[in-house]
Amino acid sequence: MKKWVKRLLISLGILLLLLLVANFGLNIWLKTQLPDYIKKNTDYKVSYKTLDVDLGSGNIFAAGITINSKNPQNVGVIGLQGTIDTLKISRFGIYDAICNKTISSTDLLLAKPNLNISLAKPVDKKTGKKRNPVMFENIRISKGKINIFKHTKQKFLSVHELDLFVENLQMTEESVEDKLPVVFDHYDIKGKNFFLRPDNVYAVTISTITTSNGQMSVGNFRLIPLLSFEQFKRFYPKKPKLFEFSIPKMDFKDVVLKKNKISLANADFQNPVLTIHNTGIKPEKTRKKMNFEVNLEDVKLNNLSVLVNKPDGSKLLAAKTLNVKVNQLKFDKVTAEEVIPIGYKDFHFSGKDIQYSNHQNFSLESFALNPKSGEIRNLVLSPGIPEQGKGSMDLKTRHIAFNINTFEFVKRKLNLDLKDVLVENVSGTIKAGTAKPKRNSGPGIIQSVIVRKMSVKNSDIVYDKGMQPLAFHDLNATVNAIEIAPKPNNQGLSFKVKDYFLTTRNFAYKTQFYNLSAGLLKVNKNKIQVNNFAMKPLVSRAQFIKMIPVERDLYDLKATQIIADGSWDLFSDHRSINASNVTIQAADANIFRSKIPNDDPKIKPLYSRLLRSIKIPVTVNNLELKNSVLVYEEDTPQSAGPGKLTFSNFNMNVKNLNSAKVKGKPTKVDIRINCSFMNLAPLSVNWNFDVADSNDAFSISGKTSNLPASGINPFIRPYLHVTATSGTIQEMLFNFKGNPAGIHGTFNLKHKDLKIAVLDKQNREKKGVLTAVANIFIRSDSGKFPEAVEVENVERDPTKSFFNLFWKGIEQGLKKTLIGRNVEKTEKTVKEAVSSVKEVKQTVKELKQDIKTKKEELTAPKEEKKGFLKKIFKKKENPEAE
Repeated sequence: MKKWVKRLLISLGILLLLLLVANFGLNIWLKTQLPDYIKKNTDYKVSYKTLDVDLGSGNIFAAGITINSKNPQNVGVIGLQGTIDTLKISRFGIYDAICNKTISSTDLLLAKPNLNISLAKPVDKKTGKKRNPVMFENIRISKGKINIFKHTKQKFLSVHELDLFVENLQMTEESVEDKLPVVFDHYDIKGKNFFLRPDNVYAVTISTITTSNGQMSVGNFRLIPLLSFEQFKRFYPKKPKLFEFSIPKMDFKDVVLKKNKISLANADFQNPVLTIHNTGIKPEKTRKKMNFEVNLEDVKLNNLSVLVNKPDGSKLLAAKTLNVKVNQLKFDKVTAEEVIPIGYKDFHFSGKDIQYSNHQNFSLESFALNPKSGEIRNLVLSPGIPEQGKGSMDLKTRHIAFNINTFEFVKRKLNLDLKDVLVENVSGTIKAGTAKPKRNSGPGIIQSVIVRKMSVKNSDIVYDKGMQPLAFHDLNATVNAIEIAPKPNNQGLSFKVKDYFLTTRNFAYKTQFYNLSAGLLKVNKNKIQVNNFAMKPLVSRAQFIKMIPVERDLYDLKATQIIADGSWDLFSDHRSINASNVTIQAADANIFRSKIPNDDPKIKPLYSRLLRSIKIPVTVNNLELKNSVLVYEEDTPQSAGPGKLTFSNFNMNVKNLNSAKVKGKPTKVDIRINCSFMNLAPLSVNWNFDVADSNDAFSISGKTSNLPASGINPFIRPYLHVTATSGTIQEMLFNFKGNPAGIHGTFNLKHKDLKIAVLDKQNREKKGVLTAVANIFIRSDSGKFPEAVEVENVERDPTKSFFNLFWKGIEQGLKKTLIGRNVEKTEKTVKEAVSSVKEVKQTVKELKQDIKTKKEELTAPKEEKKGFLKKIFKKKENPEAE
């Protein structure tokens, strides 16, 4: 053997011997001196029964260990107190422990530890320095009992019978406050009676935790408030909610807690119960971003029960049974910025026996929702706590179903595309609110809402606005392509509808004075059909007169059928009506006006101006009123019953009824009327005006013939106290032109044997003298070819209607024809004659009274006669006294 080889072997042997001796000496030193060294150079006191150290590998094995902090009041380091049956450390950093005071190891095994651990005070955020960190890559605990306290001595975490294996465990109080209390890469855990108190409001308890092949089962999880609701409101006046949560059983697998990330898979929560107490405080807005994220591969909540209470303790929301299934649920700082702060790939949400109580109460038997469809069964809505200005609903519906094409929030804006919506068997009342909508309000969260088809079937709905109910019975409706989107200037939302179809039977609408009804109502974008329309007064004429402050018409209308064809857009921002033809069959209209109330001082615009004031484009190419009856009745304070005009067999044709809002289209309205006047004579009228004419000029002409004069008695007798006793109006022609200032034109009347009678105010006694005087001045015959008279200088009272002006023109024409051209002079003569008759009657009356008085005096006693004679003689002596 060569010398250098021999020397090498000897050197290695000596080195090995030295190592063995050093290792043996170190073990002896550790057994005898390490406790004193630890006591002198660390913050702990340690004792043990056995201790073995391998200097080369850094492995340490100890048994029967007792450990205590030298100064339990020092919150700058981790506090330890308790026993460990067996301790095994692999690759212990002896140099770091001695020189850097850092405890680090690859593996740590604790058998039957019974430890109380006090966490060090949180890291100084200004310096960023950590105090006495403890780092273990892997930790194993078997049958341990561990209690962890905060530096304030408040219990933070405890567990019994703990069996734990964790890779790369990290836990400090800094983690508790800023991120997660515990983070690790892999785990295997089993234990009982877990307790966690993350803050001063809540505690978490768990009866059991077990794991097997990555699958964890948790029994009796509870989130428990440490304060009563009243204490919570007193000590935390700015917090909006207090929670209670319990889960009898939950299972999940592949839990990973790493830095600021929580992830797990196949989470299954059985029969959880959630209770939320609202304080009524609005949460403070915070700009603090979320520092952690949650990824849940599959989550199931089975038979979840939820109760949300109002600040007064009453129920806001109660759900007995909810079932939730979410695939790939994600929560992070990106999703936190959205309206729905979670992301998901797929979900299924269902529930039973749901109730919500507030201003509006909701209850439903069941519902189901997923990203592609939804369904609700037996939804009931009822009024809750009244709120001023808000409407309410008292409705129930058997079934609601819908299919979804798209449902998403992008940049906090909603994009919703519904394939179809079905609502069946709705019944009840919707009461509109009185609160005015905010002007120039923005579009809110809506970016785009599309409902491609919406159907309402077999429903009975009443819409009540201001005690004026609108009732739809046996309602069936379909609306296609509803689009809601922000307006171009973002001032509100635009609403568009492509097509719709509605049918309802026994339609009714009640106002203050009327009940409007229809046996059948059909409406779509191109046709409207109304059968058996009626507009009936709800009050008598006497009641109506008492209820109105000024003059107003009372209507009683009926129509067998109304049909309109054309196209109209009533829902978009560009609303319009364009009807090619409107037909009204067999209308029966009664119009009553009383002159007893005060005159209405408002200016009455002519019809051209009224049409021009319509804000949307309106065009009716042809309007037909067929086989109808129109009755107009009017009374005055002096009349005995109302005067009456009747137009039977009424047929009217209106061409180009419009609002002058469509450029390039004609605006002249042409009206032709043919009817029977007073059921006695034919009457025809031609009336036209131009809606675009700002001067509101019009022309109206007409003709009637062979009208018995007595036929107009029902109108003139009640309040003019005049009746026609004989004669015939053989022909009456009028041709007027006018504007808002007045009317003028020509009038022609051919009549024969016209006689009148003047009545008293009760319309009973014929006044012979006045009748004779009046007939002296009336032309009983017009001759074969009477000349037309000029109707001129007829001024309009702007507070009266168009027909008042028209009647003034007819009245002037009648006066000039029947009395003569010098109407004023003739009227003066008549008045003087009537006045003379009145004076004669008064003189006769006085003479009769004088005769009666003298008779009484002549039959008086003698002494009274002497007195009477003396008076006579005195009168003779003094004639001026007579």
